[in-house]
Amino acid sequence: MREIVFDTETTGLNPQAGDKIVEIGAVELVNHVPSGRTFQVYINPEKEMSEEVIRVHGITNEFVKDKPVFAEIADDFLNFVGEDGILVAHNASFDMNFINTELMNVGKKTISNDRVVDTLIIARKKFPGSRVSLNDLCKRFNMDLSARVFHGALLDSQLLAEVYLELLGGKEPSLVLKEEEEEKKAVASSDEKEILSGRKEFHAPRLFEISAEELQAHDAFVSKMKNPLWLKEEKVSQNEEQVMQAAS
Repeated sequence: MREIVFDTETTGLNPQAGDKIVEIGAVELVNHVPSGRTFQVYINPEKEMSEEVIRVHGITNEFVKDKPVFAEIADDFLNFVGEDGILVAHNASFDMNFINTELMNVGKKTISNDRVVDTLIIARKKFPGSRVSLNDLCKRFNMDLSARVFHGALLDSQLLAEVYLELLGGKEPSLVLKEEEEEKKAVASSDEKEILSGRKEFHAPRLFEISAEELQAHDAFVSKMKNPLWLKEEKVSQNEEQVMQAAS
């Protein structure tokens, strides 16, 4: 199973009002394990960004003016996602709204919502009433945020990939348990083969006889007990037997 954890940086909040994507970052997971493949591209939005927006992601108008427009990178992005890739994003409706608007604007097929996983929804269900921004979740899972000076799409995708795996329960523990289980099976199988082949000595269970002194000590200890449970059960059993005999 392929999953593409991705993030976008934009010129604003509303693509229907003309806001555009200025960066896409993505990380590939295969069976919930990072494959090492990533995708990142800066995009010329063909419009000026406000200082307020630039303070969020640190991408300036000067920096993107010579970058490709979305039409030039659309196929590269779609090829990286693939036809079967599941897209994972935090507050996915925001990013997918931008992605699909940009795809429609250049005559490309949009991506259906049934291929999208929203980690914001997962986090809200897992931690009801708690703050579940990407920053908050990284802190909850003790992740290093020192490099997150700005909201960079690739960095945020890499952080989100780690958060996503933690929200699913974590990958490493299950791998360790599986390895330990396989090792135990291998050792047990090896021991069994050696016993059957005669190379490994099989030890029969050891029997220990109880001495007369131990029996006397046990009887003395039991005699001091008042209304022991097993005597009550014996009386109940006798009463049940008497009732059954009377009924017959």
